[in-house]
Amino acid sequence: MSTLELEQPGYELRFESLVDPLRACAFPCDARGLVDMDGLGEQALRRYLYARAVIGKEFRRPLVHAVGMERAAVPA
Repeated sequence: MSTLELEQPGYELRFESLVDPLRACAFPCDARGLVDMDGLGEQALRRYLYARAVIGKEFRRPLVHAVGMERAAVPA
């Protein structure tokens, strides 16, 4: 997955909190919800792996959102 694919058209994988609606994590991804883990910085990679590990405990199942466009979110 190239950086160009992540930037155009622009998607993010969003993990919303089960407890606090203002707490969420979002990571760049492709239209299918695939995150380029090699392209994440160390701190972002740790947050991403943590969010995946606590799905159903702290975060809801992630959704793919089109960034900068009005589009319905789809489950990852």
